[in-house]
Amino acid sequence: MSIKIIQASEAYSHYTDAICAALANSAKERGTGIATRSAEYIEGKLRSGKAVLALTSEGEFAGFSYIEVWGHEKFVANSGLIVLPQFRKYGLGKKIKAAIFRLSQELYPEAKIFGITTSMPVMKINSDLGYRPVTFSELTDDPTFWAGCKSCKNYDILQRNQQKMCLCTGMLYDPSTVSKSNVKKAIEKILKVTQRKKAV
Repeated sequence: MSIKIIQASEAYSHYTDAICAALANSAKERGTGIATRSAEYIEGKLRSGKAVLALTSEGEFAGFSYIEVWGHEKFVANSGLIVLPQFRKYGLGKKIKAAIFRLSQELYPEAKIFGITTSMPVMKINSDLGYRPVTFSELTDDPTFWAGCKSCKNYDILQRNQQKMCLCTGMLYDPSTVSKSNVKKAIEKILKVTQRKKAV
């Protein structure tokens, strides 16, 4: 199976509906909290190049993830990781995660990169890339980020705990405390491809 992971652009905005449907179906399938995003929001990420897409050689959509920027570019979140069911068990999720992480480093080299997740595989990938588990207090305090959790069915838990904890685990990559050479090796090991502009 030939699948490539590419940086998004305006030329790929027609995948918006497929991405939104995949995110909604994943939320139902997993039965856990996944914050939803509007079609306009997802399309904006595609058009601005702040996302990566996994596509087959025939152009079939296989997976996705996007970048969010918070706190005046001090924090970056990699969000919306999705792999369609028929493309799972090939390590594609891990490659998408590594690709969006590398793109985040290229666009915002000084930013701390973080995520919140209930997925054990995602936590394992994050650990391989140099993330560490942290309390929510170490993540961005931007209210707009946390407002994005409102569509999650577990939002009431977050509110009851004064935004200090929920069912998600917070993980953080701090470029000032992690060996960049080790991270680069980890990314290359995951991707196993030659770095090219617009292709990852």
